[in-house]
Amino acid sequence: MANYSIKDLEHLSGIKAHTLRIWEQRYGLINPKRTDTNIRYYDQDDLKLVLNVSLLKDNGFKISKIAEMSKKELQEAVVEVSDKTTSFVDQIYGLTLAMIDLDEQRFEKIISSSTLKVGFERTMLNIIYPFLSKIGIMWLTDAVNPAQEHFITNLIRQKVIVAIDGQYETFDEKAKKYMLFLPEGELHELGLLFANYLIRAKGNKVIYLGQNMPFDDLSMVYDTYQPDYLFTILTNNSRAFDPKEYLANLSELFPNTEILVSGSQIIGEDLGLPDNVIEVANPNRILEFISAHQSESVSK
Repeated sequence: MANYSIKDLEHLSGIKAHTLRIWEQRYGLINPKRTDTNIRYYDQDDLKLVLNVSLLKDNGFKISKIAEMSKKELQEAVVEVSDKTTSFVDQIYGLTLAMIDLDEQRFEKIISSSTLKVGFERTMLNIIYPFLSKIGIMWLTDAVNPAQEHFITNLIRQKVIVAIDGQYETFDEKAKKYMLFLPEGELHELGLLFANYLIRAKGNKVIYLGQNMPFDDLSMVYDTYQPDYLFTILTNNSRAFDPKEYLANLSELFPNTEILVSGSQIIGEDLGLPDNVIEVANPNRILEFISAHQSESVSK
């Protein structure tokens, strides 16, 4: 089971460390453990408690009342709030707890409810994507183990694939064409699936090559499909992979095509990208690009 510092709890819950210490002293809400060397730490149950308290507090519950609740009363209050809330932040908290508890039913309830209320695209942009960013922070603090991360990302992957399958496609002859792929050694395709859904949702055509695509095979697909744009994501931090060199090679291979690129190896790295390579930091930036480059016939 993971151990957390009070700063970890602050980053994951949004509650200041100073406030958490006051709650410890005044209400005995959480009780830190100590290592053999007398260093304070918190466990997974403490993290879940703080996340639940944060959810209730954001929905009008007084901290003094929360501190008086039994474990059962706290859980019942959280379930009641989760059923009623339309707040994206609250739903992200709910997904975090579903991941920690490996609770597929809770995950399904949150995503299905949000999709019914605001649609899958807004659910993806306002809940799923920020939640995945939060998982990234949890990785940095060892707050989530590989099993929990695989559990939740595979559930999300299934949802995105089902949403893509359900898209009703009627393409205009002048619809823009996108070619989506991940480089060799790149296996995390969830972001690419997001892009696939968003591009198709705006009436564009997509050829989806998926993960681990050999560089030498790209030309053959390009020559056959003749895409207007390429899209890839670079997160591979292997020393054997040089993202700047890879993009330079892509740019040289396809000099007359705009290449959209995202991922942790690109965003904020100031690599000095080739002229035809465009950095898109997140799904909203992808949507902005799509809208700006939509063919007139499709946008009407």
